[in-house]
Amino acid sequence: MATFAQWLEGARPRTLPNAIAPVLAGTGAAAWLGAASWWKALLALLVAMAMIVGVNYANDYSDGIRGTDDVRAGPLRLVGSKVASPRAVLTAAVVSLVIAAVAGLVLAALSAPWLIAVGAVCIAGAWLYTGGKKPYGYLGLGEIAVFVFFGLVAVLGTQYTQALRVDWVGAVVAVAMGCMSSAVLMANNLRDIPTDRESGKITLAVRLGDGRTRGLFQVLLAVAFTLTVVLMLATPWAAVGLVALPLAMRAAAPVRKRLGGKDLIPVLRDTGLTMLVWAVAVALALAICA
Repeated sequence: MATFAQWLEGARPRTLPNAIAPVLAGTGAAAWLGAASWWKALLALLVAMAMIVGVNYANDYSDGIRGTDDVRAGPLRLVGSKVASPRAVLTAAVVSLVIAAVAGLVLAALSAPWLIAVGAVCIAGAWLYTGGKKPYGYLGLGEIAVFVFFGLVAVLGTQYTQALRVDWVGAVVAVAMGCMSSAVLMANNLRDIPTDRESGKITLAVRLGDGRTRGLFQVLLAVAFTLTVVLMLATPWAAVGLVALPLAMRAAAPVRKRLGGKDLIPVLRDTGLTMLVWAVAVALALAICA
């Protein structure tokens, strides 16, 4: 039976910035429109965090029963390492996604009921990433899904539920968040290219190959910081987002040096920290200058 520490590791805490940062950034975008709401932000945060934990457990379950995680260089996987039963991990995934659904229903009911349909699509996307007969994560579409769900939907959804509209500032922030979220997944898939190829998991990194994956990772980070400059058209204070640039450079260093295996694990941490610092800085800038 898995220990609490193993369950915590199985939830993949290094991916939590993918949930927290978009909500912070989206709240900043709502503040820019003069409509920030702390309690709606907290509800959106609960939705995002429960969703990403649910995705991670669902991924652990689906990859585990397929044998994809039998041999890997990354952190612990509960089913693949046989420290937890598939049924227990599936239950954890379902509970997490139900929490996300309930919080999302409350947020939609108090904002715009049509957002319930968006939430349903998000839940389906969470499961079908590695679940079902033809998981899109095995077809090289994972980064696109992350860009959409933890970039566009998370940021613009947070902004909309608070302000009941979106604007170009929110859209720019959403694209930047999407790029950084996709970079986190790309770093994970870069590390797993050898084992994913062997197990038949054809991620985008497997399709592109090692060299082009490393290049795209750096391009995604570069686009995010280029968009920081674009945000300066709204307020020069958006330049404070560049404070996260040293973290991005540290995240990209192992990728540029062509390191592999466990040496790429810190890339996920540093890319996540880049997202968080960027989101906090830009959100404060937008809120203060609104």
